[in-house]
Amino acid sequence: MDDIRSMQWIEDGEGVVGIEFGSTRIKAVLIGPDCQCAAIGTHDWQDRLENGVWTYSLEMVLAGLQDCYQSLKKAVQERYGVTLRSLKAMGVSAMMHGYLPFDGAMRLLTPFRTWRNTITGEAAEELTALMDFNIPQRWSIAHLEQAILNGEPHVKDIRFLTTLAGYAHWLLTGEKVLGVGDAAGMFPIDSERVDFDEARVQRYDAHLAGKGFPWKLRDILPRVLPAGAPAGCLTEAGAQLLDPAGDLKPGVPLCPPEGDAGTGMAATNSVAERTGNVSAGTSIFAMLVLEKPLQAVHTEVDMVTTPSGKPVAMVHCNTCTSDLNAWVGLLADFARGFGLDIPTGVLYTKLFETALTGDADCSGLAAFNYYSGEPVTGTSAGVPLFARRPDAPMTLANFMRTQINAALATLAIGMDILTGAEKVAIDCMYGHGGLFKTPLVGQKLLAAAIKAPVTVMQTAGEGGAWGIALLAAYLPAHAAGQSLEDWLSERVFGDMPSETVTPDEADMAGFDVFLRRCKACLPAEVEAAKALLAN
Repeated sequence: MDDIRSMQWIEDGEGVVGIEFGSTRIKAVLIGPDCQCAAIGTHDWQDRLENGVWTYSLEMVLAGLQDCYQSLKKAVQERYGVTLRSLKAMGVSAMMHGYLPFDGAMRLLTPFRTWRNTITGEAAEELTALMDFNIPQRWSIAHLEQAILNGEPHVKDIRFLTTLAGYAHWLLTGEKVLGVGDAAGMFPIDSERVDFDEARVQRYDAHLAGKGFPWKLRDILPRVLPAGAPAGCLTEAGAQLLDPAGDLKPGVPLCPPEGDAGTGMAATNSVAERTGNVSAGTSIFAMLVLEKPLQAVHTEVDMVTTPSGKPVAMVHCNTCTSDLNAWVGLLADFARGFGLDIPTGVLYTKLFETALTGDADCSGLAAFNYYSGEPVTGTSAGVPLFARRPDAPMTLANFMRTQINAALATLAIGMDILTGAEKVAIDCMYGHGGLFKTPLVGQKLLAAAIKAPVTVMQTAGEGGAWGIALLAAYLPAHAAGQSLEDWLSERVFGDMPSETVTPDEADMAGFDVFLRRCKACLPAEVEAAKALLAN
């Protein structure tokens, strides 16, 4: 769509905005009637480790939300010469899970505990047994139960428990609701009813009986909504928060707030059975839409849902590209020491392409990219670790391939459970996120790691912000009775350019050798974390 036509639909209020809180960046996108990205706004932020807890302050949330929208508004003004004033729809999404408990006056009772924390092991184990359902450490219910086990006094004062997306949505609309995909990171979901599993809700209430809390679980949880359901409108206070200049008009309808897993599914058209996607950025996770329930409870695999409520098996790993980025930064410093100021994008592309020339099994090199514990491998804490055999050929190609493989290794361990023990069928996996910005490299190595074809579309770099914008744009179609699956396939992805890479036999064999080496070195990672984090 040319800029003149875009200027017209922006002025006519036909634009849709999606905002997503990522781990290191808040991103906003504006899409038009063609559902393509017309402008982008960003705000960089970073979590903090405070008193042993990974957190973001609510001040950071408010400031980041506002600055991100202002960045988008500025981008629209500079490119199209018009001011954002009215919108057709909006949506917000964020990193899933975590713990945001509020009292009756919406005062936060304890610092936000993010998905990155692995401090709820006792509660997760207890709840998994109680529910006969895998409850991961990062889920909201695990954080709540751990707070109870810890005897934390704030628990009795909770009147609302939500996620980061749910809180941001409340700021804009005043509505205490949550999309079913994000709600699936709080408590088990009944996909038939598209709501929290009532039998397990009652089981948890019975578990708490006699503890003296003035609430039951449903009293404090948000209302669950499927994709396309009305979720409130932008209030005057919400409009003022986003745009203090007063240009943005209130009344914009918002879609249900979603988690990054759900927006990743929307952004890759992986919401139908036998499809899936891999989101690879600061964290990495794979989602597979199931034809039938899993045969057993696996603590390495989460059960969540699509934005419309279909059951999904999720393998989630806390860390993906953080250590890889740190090594690239080191190499950039080295280059600058010789007077070479190489653009970041150029450096990443060269290093990623070099990785493909390395040995398929990385020839005696091993690495762990852990910045925290990883439930898939049963580690409660983590530190980045690189090791090699003394006789290993230490080439740049082998080193870079090792770092990329390390970013995929823990995911591969979890995926083996689905495709092996559970025999889950995969027609296609879609890749999105920063790992896939360099063409083909991340795709090729991921295909080898999960032993399945990997498709990347031209929208892969836009990620979840585009995904939540699509879910907002879906509102009228849902009202007209069209399913999310059909709308995405027909309206958005019908002629979307894409590239598919099938796994190479030599790459798969090499990755298997690398993975066995890393598994054998796992005790060293555990001991290194104990030693380094204790001093």
